[in-house]
Amino acid sequence: MKLELSIEALGAKGDGIAREDGRPIFVPYALPGERFEVVEHGSERADPVAILQKSPERVEPPCPHFGACGGCDLQHAGPDLYRRFKRSLVIDALASRGLETQVHDLAPCLPRTRRRAVFTAQRIGGSTVFGFHARLSDRIVPLHVCHVVVPAIADRLDALRKLADLIAPRKGELRLTVTASDAGLDIAASDALKLDDKRRREIVSFAIGQDFARLTVGSETLVETRRPGVAIEAFRVEPPPGAFLQAVASAEEAMASLVTAHLSGAKQTADLFAGIGTFALRLARKSAVRAFETDAPALAAIEKAKRTASGLKPLSVERRDLFRRPVTAKELGSFDALAFDPPRAGAEAQSRELAISKVGRIAAVSCNPATLARDCRILVDGGYKLLSVTPIDQFLWSHHVEAVALLER
Repeated sequence: MKLELSIEALGAKGDGIAREDGRPIFVPYALPGERFEVVEHGSERADPVAILQKSPERVEPPCPHFGACGGCDLQHAGPDLYRRFKRSLVIDALASRGLETQVHDLAPCLPRTRRRAVFTAQRIGGSTVFGFHARLSDRIVPLHVCHVVVPAIADRLDALRKLADLIAPRKGELRLTVTASDAGLDIAASDALKLDDKRRREIVSFAIGQDFARLTVGSETLVETRRPGVAIEAFRVEPPPGAFLQAVASAEEAMASLVTAHLSGAKQTADLFAGIGTFALRLARKSAVRAFETDAPALAAIEKAKRTASGLKPLSVERRDLFRRPVTAKELGSFDALAFDPPRAGAEAQSRELAISKVGRIAAVSCNPATLARDCRILVDGGYKLLSVTPIDQFLWSHHVEAVALLER
């Protein structure tokens, strides 16, 4: 059924929201103030057919894959609208938990700066399709260009496609985590084809010929011509294959600047969900730090980086699953400052321990405004004051936004 709809606002995932008979209808790639002809797709969704009235804030998307590839939701939104939208995601999440504080302007992210990306490949009809998933779909959109990733990755899409063709399973999807390291491309493949000796030799020969720094398939590193590393300030850290890494270096620096400034002056600092030491290494310049993380190879990377550094305060690590066994309020008694940066699920159990602790200052980093707001609500109810929140753009042209919340007792 065709309808004409007027778009009133943007939803949390970047869709335009219209109303028909009092019910919301979500229209992808639509902007507030626009009027669309659409075809209904379910009770709350519609597919755009034609734009009848454009917003003055609509711009021409730079990528030819826009509208097919699901990686970018908002390339059509002008810069002012885009910044307002991402900031509003944080404001609305906080408001949903009854929290008000200073929410700063969005820290920006430039095109072609994403140094880590996860691609998908699948065998279909005798050939391998390589790219990103289409929006709300299992279908993979073949990529020929990408305006988000750094040139070191974007310029090698053909080589990555050929690699995927060598290792994609006969059924199911292959995932390639590609990181632009200081030594070249670091590639980790998961859900790959089971390799026999002939295929393994073929893959090794191809990877060496393409000058990849490292190629890991499952748990097996097939090629390591150079040891991949990334810079964390003046530290060189060697991430394990497929390790979590802040996707954009400038976004990481913006987050770290907020965290280190807020926790400055502390004598004993805890870094929870520490990863490869994004905050722990920086904080250890001025404070003793204990880094908690469940991934043993990530902790080993911190330890190795620490051994090659000079002028650090004591930095120790502890392997710990903070979802199953959060650091207790009693254990937190030895720390006067703390940073945490959990996965999207947030740090609810840990926040409950923090809420009854005596830690003076907290820097909470999150890629999910909803769980950040929930955790901040727990901390505020426990006696903390929410000083400010800063949204940070790390996933350009998507509806995802990072944020750093600063709290103190």
